[in-house]
Amino acid sequence: MEGAYLPTIIVRHPRENPRKCSVLPLRGRADVLLWTYPVRESPPLDGYVRLSAEGPPLSPADAAKGLLLLDGSWRWAAAMARAFCDVPARSLHGWRTAYPRVSKRGTDPANGLASIEALFAAYHLLGRPTTGLLDHYYWAEAFLQANAAALTPPS
Repeated sequence: MEGAYLPTIIVRHPRENPRKCSVLPLRGRADVLLWTYPVRESPPLDGYVRLSAEGPPLSPADAAKGLLLLDGSWRWAAAMARAFCDVPARSLHGWRTAYPRVSKRGTDPANGLASIEALFAAYHLLGRPTTGLLDHYYWAEAFLQANAAALTPPS
């Protein structure tokens, strides 16, 4: 049921290339707040979980919690995560990215997803509406095909 949960907060690193940013098209959605890193005065994030490559898996037990998504390259992820280390981390294992990235520094985790992919996966796992999330994502079809098994309800 839409609106029965805290808004998703996306914190974008200012050096993230806007042309490559998969979450900017979400501006204006009632369920998403976009903040710029570093966040000067963050309100308390009680009741939120932070999507991360590490940590326990996101589960139905998190359904009522808000989502915090840090949007930046994996090179900046550690610094950004330190600023929000008090927000419990949740991972999204078993999902495959369709984003064609190559890290020159070898910083991409094996289970790393593009920000919009992570948000879509989290919304799906928590039973939230995913309508419109992938509308402006160039690799949406490839992502959905690569994750068809995760999107199919068990028989």
